[in-house]
Amino acid sequence: MIKINQELLDELTRISKKAGAAIIKVYESGDLGVTHKDDEIHSPLTRADTEANNIIIKELSLFSPKTPVLSEEIKEAPFSEREGWREFFLVDPLDGTKEFIKQNDQFTVNIALIRDGIPIAGVVYAPALHTTYVGATGLGAFKDTGSGFKKITTSDYRDKKLKLVASSSHRGTSVDKLISNINDAGAEVSCIGMGSSLKLCLIAEGEAHLYPRLGPTMEWDTGAAHAVVTAAGGAVRDLQGTPLRYNKANLLNPFFMVTGTPPFPFEDFMEGVEE
Repeated sequence: MIKINQELLDELTRISKKAGAAIIKVYESGDLGVTHKDDEIHSPLTRADTEANNIIIKELSLFSPKTPVLSEEIKEAPFSEREGWREFFLVDPLDGTKEFIKQNDQFTVNIALIRDGIPIAGVVYAPALHTTYVGATGLGAFKDTGSGFKKITTSDYRDKKLKLVASSSHRGTSVDKLISNINDAGAEVSCIGMGSSLKLCLIAEGEAHLYPRLGPTMEWDTGAAHAVVTAAGGAVRDLQGTPLRYNKANLLNPFFMVTGTPPFPFEDFMEGVEE
């Protein structure tokens, strides 16, 4: 098993920044090389996705040769093989490809260490924003914007007006209904639009209190930021209150809520919200 220590976080940060440098090179070139995957929703794919993935896979294999890697951009191992993985790296080399194509800077490199289905360490690096979030079980969560890492924690939604964060690209009518229900109950809410896994990181650093995800995501979309959120004192749970699990037979996440401390009681406002 890999030791959960500062050396691990430093190494994952180094790898994410190396991948981020390759992403920025493509980002600034003007030649994104956009194609589309052969999946149900024809997800966009760019040269940056592929180049970043190659860097991360190579560097992780050098750092920990015996630890399997599950990445969005490589053919996934069958569950008959994966179910024996107690520990593995979970990678999204470019989360927020739509944001990357729009060139709004809200895209990230995500690397998580998963153990027994739980994200125990993670790094989320936003190369265009020069911002890094890291977190690990027992070590806490930290943010660096260029002047060194500073500890971050979730905030109490009862202190000020409730801040909800939602996707910049696919917020959806279900989230609108949830916001309406909260406002109708007299608990005034403001909404922040954000792309990629940065939405979870806003919860981790206390800049928002609730992130409802009432649409499809995959495990690699959330693993790294999930580790940061829990290290900061928050939680990522499905709509029944169960923490998200990883390395499932089906890698699709259930709909979920990301909350700070104490968790906002979203269950009280779900009437009429489509699932």
